[in-house]
Formats: sequence, structure tokens, C-alpha cells
Amino acid sequence: MYELKIITQFSAAHRLANFYGKCEALHGHNWKVEVNLLGERLDEAGLVKDFGELKARTHEVLQDFDHKYLNELPEFRQENPSSENLARRLFERLSAAINNDRVRVQRVSVWESDTSCASFYLP
Repeated sequence: MYELKIITQFSAAHRLANFYGKCEALHGHNWKVEVNLLGERLDEAGLVKDFGELKARTHEVLQDFDHKYLNELPEFRQENPSSENLARRLFERLSAAINNDRVRVQRVSVWESDTSCASFYLP
């Protein structure tokens, strides 16, 4: 089994309803995003996935979130744009863009600070 990982980032603001703490107020993060792919076999070039293509697909997905107020996005009108929910939404979008019979998104981790992250994956 092979695993690939890229790390990228984007900036966005959010607030957490029903939080009852500092994060209930509008604030922003420079989010770091880790995308892990899993592949059982390599392609004809000896790759799980070209890093350039993986980065391009990830940047396409992140464009909808970058420099936005996350609470105003359709995905977060009914749920808080927490790190956990953001990781799941990015996982879903990236899986739709990347997964095939040979490779799949294994995990997406979203770091809101240098010391705190949330991940979403399917076992």
C-alpha cells in the first residue's frame, strides 16, 4: 500500500455558534490542509498520483474557501464551520474530484493553528 501527502494552506474567517467562548466571535485563521491519498498499485509511470495534479485539484477545491467568510458558504449555513466540519467537507469534495479504482483520498486534516487540527477519514 502506498500513501501520498501534500500540505497546502488557505485563509478564511468564521465564527462558531453555540460555542460560548472566544471563538463565537468572528475571527480568522491561516488554515493548513494536509491531504493524504492511498493507492494499492502504481500507474504506468510508477506513481500513485502525480503531485502536481494532486496539488492542482486541491487548490481548485480550496478556491471556494480561500479568503471567504465560511459561515456564508452553502455548506455551512446549517452547521458550524468548525475544523471538524471543514475537514469533512474538504474530504468529500476532494474524494469526488480524485477517487478512482486505483487511488482514493484517505484523510484530510485541517490545522487552525500550529498545535490544533481536526481530521476526517473513512475507515
